[in-house]
Amino acid sequence: MLRTLVTRSARTLSLPHAFRRGILTQAFSAGPTEPPLLEHTVPQHFASIVKQFGDHDAVISHHQRTRLTYDALDRESNALARGLARLGVKKGERVAVSLGNNLEFATTTYALYKLGAILVPLNPAFNPPQVLSALNHLSASHLIIGAETNLPRKPPRSNIPLLTHLVPNLQGSTLESELVPSLQSITIVNNSYGRIDTSDYRSTTNYENVLEDGETGHALPDQGLDANEVVNIQFTSGTTSMPKAACLSHKSILNNGNSIGDRMLLTPQDIVCCPPPLFHCFGCILGYMATATHGSCIVFPSEAFDPLASLQSVREYRCTALYGVPTMFVAELELLANGTVPHDSFSQLRTGIAAGSSIPAELMRKLHKVLNLTELTICYGMTETSPVSAMTTTDDPLAKRIDSVGRLLPHVKAKVVDPADWTRTLDINQRGELAVSGYLVMKGYWDDEARTREVLVPDQNGELWMHTGDEACMDEQGYVKITGRIKDLIIKGGENIHPLEVENCLFAHPAVSEVSVVGMPDERYGEVVAAFVITHEGSRAKVQADEVREWVRGRLSHHLVPKYVFWVDNYPKTASGKIQKFKLRELGMQLLREGKGIV
Repeated sequence: MLRTLVTRSARTLSLPHAFRRGILTQAFSAGPTEPPLLEHTVPQHFASIVKQFGDHDAVISHHQRTRLTYDALDRESNALARGLARLGVKKGERVAVSLGNNLEFATTTYALYKLGAILVPLNPAFNPPQVLSALNHLSASHLIIGAETNLPRKPPRSNIPLLTHLVPNLQGSTLESELVPSLQSITIVNNSYGRIDTSDYRSTTNYENVLEDGETGHALPDQGLDANEVVNIQFTSGTTSMPKAACLSHKSILNNGNSIGDRMLLTPQDIVCCPPPLFHCFGCILGYMATATHGSCIVFPSEAFDPLASLQSVREYRCTALYGVPTMFVAELELLANGTVPHDSFSQLRTGIAAGSSIPAELMRKLHKVLNLTELTICYGMTETSPVSAMTTTDDPLAKRIDSVGRLLPHVKAKVVDPADWTRTLDINQRGELAVSGYLVMKGYWDDEARTREVLVPDQNGELWMHTGDEACMDEQGYVKITGRIKDLIIKGGENIHPLEVENCLFAHPAVSEVSVVGMPDERYGEVVAAFVITHEGSRAKVQADEVREWVRGRLSHHLVPKYVFWVDNYPKTASGKIQKFKLRELGMQLLREGKGIV
């Protein structure tokens, strides 16, 4: 959830005014102050986990049929760190990593953190211009990439054409790239299972050789790491604009992962199935960091999301937790509904995380009933806040887990402000823009001071607030409800329409598998409601647009009834599974020009 707004000043509401006898009177809240923040670097904390739980499984890669204990992960990452150092990787350098969810990515993560190099995960789906742009924007010195890229529902794609675009003479004895002058080395993880022979590309280095060059895997000498140093740069998902590079520190990602695991009640006995990608905050922090801070085990079902592999992993490894965005859970439930996967072996599931976008109430109920996720938690956050700021607990009332994203994590502050006047904090239950403050806020966007200043604004006391661009309200108990995107709000004839309200209504229709609602231009009203609907398999011929409209008309106010209903097979999405509504609007405009969707 990544936003840009004009710069305005902001002020913090003092706590005595915000609270009255423990009940909020204005939309300002502060999370707990206990436990205290961890002041370690990621490698320091990891060392303490290895010492306590060295013989516990840390990572299981289902598709590679391999697992690593914490001891083995420590040794492998030490060896890789030493090997990368021999390649010339230094503290502070940006190292781009374009890999799916696999053991190599898991090992590389800790190798780079131990070196003090900055991990820059790239979406493996990036095309050559996107990779080129990312590498040059950060002046990246090294690239670690798979021989192939695996994407959902697509055959593997060779990365050799991409690499040849960057380095035309891959067969040469030295690496030379006019397009990326900063690039010093390319390390290839050969994940092609024999489909690609990388031995001829002499200007690149094989991942296994880098490991071997690291020799014994002993711990590195002191690299002079500091908890406040940037160690991870995450490209924002780009739902509404060009991606930006958010700079996150040891302290921000370590504490965020730790708080997430605490709120999930993770233990060293938990086994977490994590389909979301490691190149995104969901996979690397909510998943990998949250499990590693608690000695839990993380399972990667496949390199890219595969609903069947995900459910098979839960059954085979008797996972106690399952992660996903709504579209992932919907795909998994479809496999159970049509009998592809039997309903047994899910009784051990208890918790997990649903995040990425709002969770329809009907979907939450199905996850409780079908997958036994009775302690499923809901997370809210954004890349720029490392990423989670609010989260439900495992025992929050079901109504709160359906209708809110929970309360603030420890050491986090938030307020709801007037979108047109950031100096004005709103009353409880008033909708406005959510702003967040605390240790979790990014250091800024890499080499982009202007866009940093647009969203990261100090109050009169000098405290920085990240203005999220998300519309929210806060109740008297501090529960935060995300009601939409400021820019997604539909204004029909002067009335504000919140897409989520219509989406929740339509999601309960028995023929509807997924739905996304956007505003479409209209000469009379300015904007009207358009629903983009994916039906359950075999339902398309059984449901008409008028039935969809009648369903809404019978349950909501008349002005919320969609004027346009478009039948689609999928949605344009970000890497983390969020629907790109601006692209849906473009699609809707195109369909209207073709005479489709008109009443």
